[in-house]
Formats: sequence, structure tokens, C-alpha cells
Amino acid sequence: MKIAILSNGNANYSTKRLVEEAEKRGHNVKVIKYKNCYASISREHPIVMYKGKPVSDFDAIIPRISNNMTRYGTAIVRQLESSGVYSTSGSLAIVRARDKLRSAQILSRAGVDTPKTLFSRNTADIDDLIEQIGLPVIIKLASGTHGNGVVLAESKKTAKSALQAFYLTNDDGTNILLQEYIAESAGTDIRAFVVGRKVVASMKRQSLDEDFRSNLHKGGEGTPIKLTDEETKLAIKAARAMGLHIAGVDMMRSKRGPLVLEVNASPGFGIEKVTGRNVAAQIIEYVEQNAKRTIKKDKIGA
Repeated sequence: MKIAILSNGNANYSTKRLVEEAEKRGHNVKVIKYKNCYASISREHPIVMYKGKPVSDFDAIIPRISNNMTRYGTAIVRQLESSGVYSTSGSLAIVRARDKLRSAQILSRAGVDTPKTLFSRNTADIDDLIEQIGLPVIIKLASGTHGNGVVLAESKKTAKSALQAFYLTNDDGTNILLQEYIAESAGTDIRAFVVGRKVVASMKRQSLDEDFRSNLHKGGEGTPIKLTDEETKLAIKAARAMGLHIAGVDMMRSKRGPLVLEVNASPGFGIEKVTGRNVAAQIIEYVEQNAKRTIKKDKIGA
């Protein structure tokens, strides 16, 4: 098979692992820097160009779109989708996952348990908001990633100051969310890596200081963990609700059961080092099974 990995480049660990496993299984794989692509939009022949040549004849693409390039990256994915190339992650699903507010709404509609979340553009409502959600409260940017754009407010005064600061620096319409603080899980969460309809690896992430955030990017420590049946089902349900076939589902354990915090459309592969699981091979195997099915369907239709 011919597989394209849409990435920022070969130096990315996740990209290198995907290339290794794809080549090991005999596939022709190419890394394409999507930020250097451009699209030719026409009814007859929609194409994507890269280094002066059309990106064509690929059986599948694996998008690894960075958060700060979501809009352009998903436009390139969308263009390739329109030309009939199989993608492991749909452009719409990536866009939805990058918007925390939209994600919360989708997960809620699908019956996925999450921490209580509020959003408002009016700091004058802070008394009512705090009364509904309680203190401490987590305040975050809807477009934040890797634990950035997230603060913990322990008092009403701090919450109001944080909201005012966020609104002042985000006048582009970025949504600000207030989220319930789960005290029993402070500084700890679980990352479940979902491929298709199964969890292929899972780890617990623990902050190494007093930080309530447990992201590995913030210096958190990961350890392998065995999920309960309830947690496994919840992770798969969350990924499906978001329309993602490959996802990192972040959860926390609470007194009322597991809660989904976020569904990541381009999860990192640091979980391989923590758990010893070959996540990249699972993804390539998934591509083989599903891209071939698409190719066969197209041939029958022809």
C-alpha cells in the first residue's frame, strides 16, 4: 500500500514510529509536510500539490495535524478526502475535537459522562456561575492544548480575575470554559489510546509537584495502568461519539465513576515508552484493514 503521513516532519517521534512500522510491513510510506501543501480546487479534478507535484495515488493518509495548524491542516485533509483518499481521521472530526466546547456538547449528547462544564462571555455572571459549579473551579480556553490555557481558581476573586484576563487577551471569539474540579483526582488522569474499537494502550499520568495538571508535556510522570471494563467502554464510546478512529481519550476517576476530560485527535506516542505497547503497529494494521476495504469497494463500484 501507499501511505502518506501528514506531519510537521520526519523528526517527530510519532511520525518516525509510524514510518518504521509501515516499512516493516512492506508499505510504501511518505511523510508530507502539510503546511507546505496547497490545494487546487475544481469540480473535475480536486488535487493537493506538494513540492510542485500532485499528491495522488495514495491508498491512505494518516493525519498528524498540530493544534496551531488545525484550520490549514484540516483543509488539506478535506481536499484529499474529496479526491477519494482514505483517511484514518476525518477533517470534521479533527476540527470538532480541537474545540473543547463543541467536544463537551457532543459528548454530553452521546451520553458520555464528563465533569460539569459551563461557558459564558459575561464576567458579571460570575456569582451565578460559581454557585452552579462550586469552588475551586478550573477555567480553560476552549482551544488550549498540552495543559496550556488552563488555571485553577480557588476563590471567587481569583476566578473573576482569570476570566477577565482570558477575555481581555482572547477577543477573537475564543470560548472560555468553567469546569468542575474533581478533588479526588487532582494531579492525576488516565490516557487511553483507542484504535478502531479497542483500547490498545493505557497509562496513568501523575504530576510531580503541586500542579493539578498531569500532562506529560508539563512534566507529569506516566505509568502503565489496567483499565476497568467501565473505563474501557467509556473510552471507546467517547472516541466514537467524536467520530475518531484513532484517539487519545483522557479520563479521571471520580466518586461517581470515570469521567472523560478530553478526546485528542492526534495523540502523542509517549505512551509506547511508558507501556511497552506497539501503538504504531496497531495503527498501521488498522489502516491495512480499512483502506483495503475502501479500495475494494471502489473497484466494485467502478
